[in-house]
Amino acid sequence: MIGKDDGERRWSIGEVARASGMTVRALRHYDEIGLLSASERIASGHRRYTESDVRRLYRVRALRTLGLSLEEIASVLADSADDLAAMREVLTAQLHGLESHAVRIQQLTHRLHGLLGQIDSASMPDPDQFMMTLEMISVFETTFTPEQREQLARRRAELGPEAVEAAKTEWAGLVEELLRHVRDDTPVDDPRVRALAGRWDALGNRFHSEGEDGERTKAAARRTWEENSEQIGQRLPWPVDQMRDLVVYLERVRQAG
Repeated sequence: MIGKDDGERRWSIGEVARASGMTVRALRHYDEIGLLSASERIASGHRRYTESDVRRLYRVRALRTLGLSLEEIASVLADSADDLAAMREVLTAQLHGLESHAVRIQQLTHRLHGLLGQIDSASMPDPDQFMMTLEMISVFETTFTPEQREQLARRRAELGPEAVEAAKTEWAGLVEELLRHVRDDTPVDDPRVRALAGRWDALGNRFHSEGEDGERTKAAARRTWEENSEQIGQRLPWPVDQMRDLVVYLERVRQAG
């Protein structure tokens, strides 16, 4: 936080990035596409975010967790004012999502208490009880609904194990190629980069159904990455920060296309 001659706070891009859990690159991307621009710049040219900018960022992040694309968010924000009613609507939707999450936690907690109660009475729970609990844990740990998980599993079965393994190999190769372009800061309208992004999206589309169901599972996959990138990244052979930058870079390529 820096000077506030008019009584209003200002934040640097680094401070906003740290507070929001975003990268500076992602914030600059938001600026490039007109989704969130710092209202002020100091003499050196550095961005300074105002209180209004921070409120807008909160709305962007909240709408993103609800599954909206950046294009959809831009449309929503263009049609609504930065006022109490608009903020109330966003917070209400976010609260409903958290309440649903809390219900799942409560159900899982109740189930685990039951298993512990049986063990304390020297009785081993039967396999079906463990299976039911595992299913509940799975729902708790992912943003996919059970129906969406079933759709994804069915699609993988349709593709077959050989095609899935081939897709994994192709994806790893795409990651390596794209990371080189991220490091080199290749312009997002470069034909080579656009071709790689097209291959990336086509590869991902193989694992999703067509139509609205597929769009919903894609949105859930994006939310899963955004909300759990640290944990997911730990299971990948590339540094988490590099993968985050790659995802932002791909979004910039799509916007430029």
